[in-house]
Amino acid sequence: MTDTEIEITADLVRDLLREQHPDLADLGIREVAGGWGNQMWRLGDELAVRMQRMDPTPELQLNERRWLPVLAPRLPLPVPTPVRSGEPSARFPKHWTVMTWVPGDPLDCSSISRGDHAADALADFLRALHAEAPADAPVSGDRGGHPKECTAGFDRFFHAVVPDDLADDVRAVWDDAVAAPEWEGPPLWVHGDLHPANVVVSDGTLAGVIDFGDISAGDPAWDLAAAWVVLPAGAASRFFDAYERADAGTIRRARGLAAMKSLFLMLMGRNGDLGLPGGKPAWGPAGRAALDRVLRG
Repeated sequence: MTDTEIEITADLVRDLLREQHPDLADLGIREVAGGWGNQMWRLGDELAVRMQRMDPTPELQLNERRWLPVLAPRLPLPVPTPVRSGEPSARFPKHWTVMTWVPGDPLDCSSISRGDHAADALADFLRALHAEAPADAPVSGDRGGHPKECTAGFDRFFHAVVPDDLADDVRAVWDDAVAAPEWEGPPLWVHGDLHPANVVVSDGTLAGVIDFGDISAGDPAWDLAAAWVVLPAGAASRFFDAYERADAGTIRRARGLAAMKSLFLMLMGRNGDLGLPGGKPAWGPAGRAALDRVLRG
């Protein structure tokens, strides 16, 4: 059995805790639905165990361990914070991390009903996150750069799932983003992967942000795409007014990246409908709704 074929069960999680963190081993353990690169397990009421699964290297978890304790204190929404490190062993040859649990429901399984509040909350969160990153911050190979660097990925998603009647409009949004000016400021901290499965909601509004594996230094447009990918229809304008820092070029890049992210969600949804590995059926409707918001501007 290869590393990627190891079945992660509650018994395995408990055995690992007994080996490395025995004081936590008697807490209740239950699986959390979702996850792709990592599988999550609730640990008691306040913790979770993040198990490396599909991610081929440990860097994403190691980045979370290194940087979330630095960033979390200044962020106005709850985020998972590492509290214990699990190291590879004969029982499980990958990394795992015990983190704080962020209460709420993932947006791909819920909805936002208080759009204005959510827009303000997301703007406040990103204003706090988007500080200049230090020289030793991680740099992502496929996130944080200009949209023109992602043309191959966009084309792959576009040809796979774009609805025929929307193709010209989606292509126009993308071409405009590619033509937009480069980010001229210093590299800022960006979450890099804001979409409905990576934010949680409670009481109809944003209640937390999760999955910081792609945290890196780059163009804030990657996160500002959430104005369309995460927020409900009609909330983007209020979001950008509250965020205050996005110029016209940044908004153009963000809108194009939102189109690409929407197509990716639609592709993952289709893969889920087909029963393909890693597919997420709930992501398809979320992606299509986001694409409609992108095209409405």
